[in-house]
Amino acid sequence: MKELELKYGCNPNQKPSRIFVENGELPIEVLNGRPGYINFMDAFNGWQLVKELKEATGLPAATSFKHVSPAGAAVGLPLTEIEKKIYWVDEEVELSPLACAYARARGADRMSSFGDFISLSDVCDVATALLIKPEVSDGVIAPGYEPEALEILKTKKKGNYNVIKIDPDYVPEKQERKQVFGITFEQGRNDMPIDEAFLGNIVTENKEIPEDAKRDLLIALITLKYTQSNSVCYAKGGQAIGIGAGQQSRIHCTRLAGQKADNWLLRQCPKVLELPFREDVGRPNRDNAIDVYMSDDYEDVIADGQWQKFFTEQPEPLTREEKKAWLSQMDGVALGSDAFFPFSDNIDRAKRSGVKYIAQPGGSVRDDLVIESCNDYGMVMFFSGMRLFHH
Repeated sequence: MKELELKYGCNPNQKPSRIFVENGELPIEVLNGRPGYINFMDAFNGWQLVKELKEATGLPAATSFKHVSPAGAAVGLPLTEIEKKIYWVDEEVELSPLACAYARARGADRMSSFGDFISLSDVCDVATALLIKPEVSDGVIAPGYEPEALEILKTKKKGNYNVIKIDPDYVPEKQERKQVFGITFEQGRNDMPIDEAFLGNIVTENKEIPEDAKRDLLIALITLKYTQSNSVCYAKGGQAIGIGAGQQSRIHCTRLAGQKADNWLLRQCPKVLELPFREDVGRPNRDNAIDVYMSDDYEDVIADGQWQKFFTEQPEPLTREEKKAWLSQMDGVALGSDAFFPFSDNIDRAKRSGVKYIAQPGGSVRDDLVIESCNDYGMVMFFSGMRLFHH
């Protein structure tokens, strides 16, 4: 098959729409549903991300994509009991490494992952399909599916859930093209592998970094390679915990990603874990209520006349002082940036979210000030020399 007709493009008025290859065959097979233009954009970007994550770490990988940027990305490390709770994973469920990767990818930023497109590095097994089943999601792409897993996925969205199988051996042409305003752009694919060679140039006084932090930096950088620029990614424990995508200002990327990382940690706070939800409140509404509860707008869900919609009893607020105290425990976080930090305010913001290890291209006229700020905080920073813009 050389081409596949789509329902429409980015919007319903953009017709006709299709995906096609000029040479050879399309490397995909649609096993269920009818994926659209944006679905395939997310699927192909996500597939590249998880393929590279597995190549870099040797672990199964998953990502949760929304609007052509990842909301989360992770490798298949076991979940702690706390992580199972904040990701809505039944404590009794047996999880495969791939299922753990998906739970982490989906759980990092559940608000953004609502209605996601999933990419899996390995054949989708039953454990992973069972995790996907209750989530609001548009589809999944993987190199294959166990028969029972495929049947589980086919039951989603009244039988219309998008399931795509991709040829794991497919290699695209070296040159890639796109059109804007009728003008064709052409460039070489960004196929430079991201591995430990990216982490060879430590520019700070502190040069001590554990292996798990190196892994997290690679996860952050590979995630950024497929995130709309400007972008910054915080990572810890084998997963992205905060991604700031598509911001015009670098500091806004750092703040946005840092706030998401903070929310990830706050979800583990006992007051949040013990919120007395009504049994009839579904996952999306729980996620939204938790997000509001952790914000300065907490009265919207715990005030008289509001809390009854979500909880069996009125929760106490999570105060600023309590949040600050809980977040002060955060340490050992890795941070990647797709381009250089122009000012040291990015380092100051990163420190507030427990960042200890940083990888960025370098090349700013103020590199010396950024390095000095890292030295003041005892951070380790690498200059990769390679920008990772993605548009």
